[in-house]
Amino acid sequence: MTEDFKKIIEKDRETKQKHSWSGSMLEYLEIVKKDPTVAKLSHKRVYDVIISRGVSALNTDDDQKLKRLHQEENYKVYNFFADSFFGMDKTINQIVRYFHSASLKGEESRQVLYLVGPVGSGKSSLVERLKQGLEEYGGPFYAIEGCPMFEEPLHLIPRHLRREFSKMLGLEIEGDLCPVCRYRVKDERKGKWEDYPVRTYEFSIRARRGVGVVPPVDPNNQDTSVLIGSEDISKLDIYSEGDPRVLDLTGALNVANRGICEFIEVFKNETEYLHAMITATQEKSIPAPGRHGMIYVDTTIIAHSNEAEWKKFKSDHTNEAILDRIVTVKVPYNLRLSEEVKIYKKILRQSHFTADIAPHTLEIASMFAILSRLESTSKCDLLTKLKLYNGEEVIEKGRTKKIDVNELREEAKNEGMSGISTRFIMKALDNALSDNIQQNCIHPISVREALVNMVKEADLPEDTRKRYLEFLQDTLHKEYLEILEKEITKAFVYSYQEQAESLFQNYLDHAEAYVNKKKFRDRNTGQELEADEAFLRSIEEQIGVVGTACDGFRQEVIAYLWSVTRKGEKIQYNSYEPLKEAIEGKLMSAVRDVSRIITTARARDKEQKEKFDRMVEVLMRNGYPPSCIDTILKYAANNLWKD
Repeated sequence: MTEDFKKIIEKDRETKQKHSWSGSMLEYLEIVKKDPTVAKLSHKRVYDVIISRGVSALNTDDDQKLKRLHQEENYKVYNFFADSFFGMDKTINQIVRYFHSASLKGEESRQVLYLVGPVGSGKSSLVERLKQGLEEYGGPFYAIEGCPMFEEPLHLIPRHLRREFSKMLGLEIEGDLCPVCRYRVKDERKGKWEDYPVRTYEFSIRARRGVGVVPPVDPNNQDTSVLIGSEDISKLDIYSEGDPRVLDLTGALNVANRGICEFIEVFKNETEYLHAMITATQEKSIPAPGRHGMIYVDTTIIAHSNEAEWKKFKSDHTNEAILDRIVTVKVPYNLRLSEEVKIYKKILRQSHFTADIAPHTLEIASMFAILSRLESTSKCDLLTKLKLYNGEEVIEKGRTKKIDVNELREEAKNEGMSGISTRFIMKALDNALSDNIQQNCIHPISVREALVNMVKEADLPEDTRKRYLEFLQDTLHKEYLEILEKEITKAFVYSYQEQAESLFQNYLDHAEAYVNKKKFRDRNTGQELEADEAFLRSIEEQIGVVGTACDGFRQEVIAYLWSVTRKGEKIQYNSYEPLKEAIEGKLMSAVRDVSRIITTARARDKEQKEKFDRMVEVLMRNGYPPSCIDTILKYAANNLWKD
């Protein structure tokens, strides 16, 4: 075992040595001549880090939900973010677009990237991912050895020689030496800059190398040394105040040179405090402490705060100069159900959460979170809107609801900027588990109850509290009962999939014969039969298609499935959403009475017990933890089938 540890340590050391380099400025010039990209600026470096992990177009061809959601949008999937961020396609694409533009040295290379959104929407996580990415994939980078700002070695080239060197190297040389390095070249090296030592460094968050962080500062005690460093008082006894050797360049903007500087809750600071940030982006320079002029800085500044602070700052017309130098990207809460579920699964995977989770638990919790974030519309109710935002087809009276998702978004441009946060939901999951430690299981019923209690105790406006409780006690209560009835029915119906497919094929035979006004041959007996209208109606009435509407529905089904066949796609009972709903309704109605009797019966006969046991077995196979099945079935009996 000791040998195994030793191998890992030696391999790591060998890798570090392999990627490290040190030499003179003259040797570095040869490296740049062969590969000018080693001298790239911070925005280009971050952009390359993002792109290096892989990029692909959002594939809507194989996913009908995505196709319905992104008909007019050409979003790309960036692997750099893909495993950690969900439901943020638009935000991530805007961030990458900023870095792409800035990497080309456009105007945005001289502007602050500002992320605005509600608490817990992922602003800090996005910045953290960029910082980690720079640390993992951004290095090594070449810098002047011993420079407090790890600056680009090309700064050593005197200004009067830069035009000639630029032609030879095939790049533009930008920036000036910091006061410390300028002193060393002139006084310690006697002007022989070509011999100055250069070496490689790694970006490091903990070592504050290429990554700086500026937390909110007390407005009554703001000290710019946090940003630009200071003068070392202990050295003022040795050197004069104008001597560069007294400088202590350890401010956030100093250490963030060549990389990223994060401003947390940026507008909690006084406006005057932000001028250093703006100068660092627009002029690419910051004031040196004391009497040492300006220092060139190459850093990507990313700031973030919540919307309330942004609105307050924006409303003050005296801040226009700063506002003009900011690229704003909204980071709203996620509004897509399937992506919200992924968020909680990711958080749970990263925690020590070991409890069993019943099916639809995270789904119901996610529904509540998203409902709280949606804005009302006259076009549909909020639950329908939630499903449309998830790319689902919503069926009403046998027809898919024709509501344009893009129109809904345009109508509510600020949607997702308020509501319940992911942290609130995670607390509810923890509370639900703490109330059910013995079974070590959580389910939709326990989580919904935990959410109800939390909403009642939360410091919320009364109208908001009332709306949230209505979601939990009415909307989601009914929605879960519908889900539960389908689950129990499927568990009762032996070979549910096969029966649904058989019913589907039977319907198609009769519907096609009806539409074409001719007989069809029975698949089993070979007998020629007339279309059975009573059978067709028994299915269609499950979704409210009755009377004269039946003819149109049958024609739509045959036309749709014919087009699917023409494309070479496989036809199944769930190929056409309205017909799928109708077939499932037919199967449910056929066994509803049986399931009601068996589930609610206190004393079951032998046959009922066998059916009940088989149903429980199927539910467990479908992911229901044994410890919570009894609770869920009692809930169904008390709410679905009251005698």
